[in-house]
Amino acid sequence: MVSKTVPWVPRTKRYLQHAQAVVDIEQQFNHLSDARLREAADELRILFRLGKEMPDDVTRAFAVVCEAAWRQMDMRPYLVQIAAGMAILDGCVVEMATGEGKTLSATMPAAIAGWRGRGCHVITVNDYLAQRDAEWMTPVYKSLGLTVAHVINEMPPPLRRDSYLADITYGTNKEIAADVLRDRLAMGRIIGLPKVLLGKMVDGVTGGLDRLVMRGIEFAIVDEADSILVDEAVTPLIISGSSPNEQQVESYIQATDLARQLESGRDYTVDHRFREVRFTRAGRNRLHDLSADLGGLWAGTRRSEEIVTQAVTARDLYQLDKQYVIQDDKVVIVDEFTGRLMPDRNWRDGLHQAVEAKEGVEVTPPKDTLARISFQRFFRMYRRLSGMTGTAAEAQHELWQVYHLPVVRVPTNRPCIRTYETDHIYADVESKWQAIVQHIRQVHETGRPILVGTRSVGASEMLSSMLQQVGLEHKVLNAVRHREEANIVAGAGQGGCITVATNMAGRGTDIKLGRSVAGKGGLHVIATERHEDGRIDRQLFGRAARQGDPGSAVAFNAINDELILRHAPKWAKRVINRLAGSGKKLAGSMPRRLTHQAQLRAARMAFRQRKAVLKTDDWLDEYLGFAGAES
Repeated sequence: MVSKTVPWVPRTKRYLQHAQAVVDIEQQFNHLSDARLREAADELRILFRLGKEMPDDVTRAFAVVCEAAWRQMDMRPYLVQIAAGMAILDGCVVEMATGEGKTLSATMPAAIAGWRGRGCHVITVNDYLAQRDAEWMTPVYKSLGLTVAHVINEMPPPLRRDSYLADITYGTNKEIAADVLRDRLAMGRIIGLPKVLLGKMVDGVTGGLDRLVMRGIEFAIVDEADSILVDEAVTPLIISGSSPNEQQVESYIQATDLARQLESGRDYTVDHRFREVRFTRAGRNRLHDLSADLGGLWAGTRRSEEIVTQAVTARDLYQLDKQYVIQDDKVVIVDEFTGRLMPDRNWRDGLHQAVEAKEGVEVTPPKDTLARISFQRFFRMYRRLSGMTGTAAEAQHELWQVYHLPVVRVPTNRPCIRTYETDHIYADVESKWQAIVQHIRQVHETGRPILVGTRSVGASEMLSSMLQQVGLEHKVLNAVRHREEANIVAGAGQGGCITVATNMAGRGTDIKLGRSVAGKGGLHVIATERHEDGRIDRQLFGRAARQGDPGSAVAFNAINDELILRHAPKWAKRVINRLAGSGKKLAGSMPRRLTHQAQLRAARMAFRQRKAVLKTDDWLDEYLGFAGAES
């Protein structure tokens, strides 16, 4: 009962009142010299370090940080940004609209966490944002007597160790979790603390402690919290070691050849909703006959079926430029939620090797798992956890149930005047794409900038080709061209600019309107397909009408889009079959209801998957832990 009621407890008004108290005392610090302001910060640091702060000291601390931000960056936090900082400090997930200044809001609770002396991790979605935000906010932190650093992929262990010793460390969830796992592996080689300390006193031997880079995980502020804490929650982070096995590598190539000889419907069935392949009795018999002369690993019936199942899965369910791309003759996974490349990740259980064999690139040997953890379990290891994002309301119950994080919705500094058009729904995908191109041409003629969001790399490249054919100049931002992201996004709000982007354009980037664009209606956002979770649609639409600017948004759908084909109710199949291919634009409430139902079913299925992982994590903590929970 508590779990259901806590997320609904009103908090926004309380934090806005506390923020007003900060604004009321800011003038006390306006006249201070930089040296005296630094002294005030040092006094606060001592209080927080000793744990002797009072509620009024938090108010003073926020006022000092606000003044430092004004002096160092010419940016004074708004009332709503201060309220957001208060909620983050209290261990909440703050929902702030796109463009409302989450990066600046985080500096206030991060500074207090830094003063406490146990370290603060500000976690974001990619290395570029981690490095950018750390460098951007360094002048503010430095003026407050705090050290700041960042951790990125290519950083060697000595530099990582120095970065984690800073008061505030920016990094991605993948890098920080990986460092925790690597430290655990290093600690596993240590026989015991007494022996380590004795060896260090006698002959200076550290016994492996010199390989550790972390100093603990105390307080984390998670940017884009819904993406990291919900969408990526069940993604396991795995530390693996090489395990060369030429016979096993050869088996994946053979499995691809065998899969080509099997027929869908006769030898196996494909469940597109759950992305599963199941062999029929006839398929098992056929596979046994086809592999009878191969020997080796194929002698085992169950093992041979597992290998071929992965080969069929790779062929029927994994598409080039959607789930993965080929770069430098290697298969690189694409994050379906963000559209970003994940070159340091592999699919498990032979699936990655099956995709490599399917594409004809070098098949890499499978690796042995040395350590693994789900992000869901990793973030629950922090003593204090909080976050911020543009879209958290839809996941507020899950955030409370899994992490005990309440959601606080902070109002915008200026009223939002974004307008929404009714979804355009077509009877087939081809008609939808033609309509999108025509719509882009019409809006482009008004001189407004346009941002078109696609679900996959392949869709963005296809639309780019269609726009080229009709002579519309544009820029493409997708996982293949991620290095150009900053420059492309910076110009996406200029008059007449057309930007085609995968989902990553909606995360951690800011689109500012060019001169005279506001008078023409502002940025127009087009979603070329609805996503499994409405939060992603809302994040994309949030690129328009930021900070009181005008803007508009519209979604184009087809009744045979992947979302509907995978997740629509059974009764919808007859409707889809009847209308598909007619080329018509569909009117009425039924098509919109169909899309809505499919989205709800997709979200429920994803939640059940995350809940199953949560149960497994709880079981591991209960039965495999060596110490009870701390009080």
